Amino acid sequence: HEREHEREISELAAKHEEEMEKLRAELKEEQRHLLEELRQQMAATHKAEHEQAQLQSQTLHSLELEALRLTLNNMHTSQLELTQSNLRKEKETALMELREMLNDKRAQEVAILQSRHQLEWEKVREQCLKEKEDL
Repeated sequence: HEREHEREISELAAKHEEEMEKLRAELKEEQRHLLEELRQQMAATHKAEHEQAQLQSQTLHSLELEALRLTLNNMHTSQLELTQSNLRKEKETALMELREMLNDKRAQEVAILQSRHQLEWEKVREQCLKEKEDL
């Protein structure tokens, strides 16, 4: 029973680790996708700013464009930080839910094992009493 219990616990731990790795991979892929999207947006914005700067004079308009670029970069940086924060929160929530689910499942399995153990123990006890009476 102990071996079977340990095997079940090992299986649960392996499932837990596998699900954790899957979640990590999904979060990492989503973060990579968002970063790539932001890079593309920043590249497109940079190209547009560069073309506009070439059409305008090198004076006041260039300074205004630089200020806009810095503002946009700050907005993108803020958006990236917010996205990372949201992903972190979602990951933590998912991990907590997974932990709770696994703990519940483990508790159910432990209760089942305890119940089986109790039944088997009572059978052995009854058998002992019967053998005692027979003797």
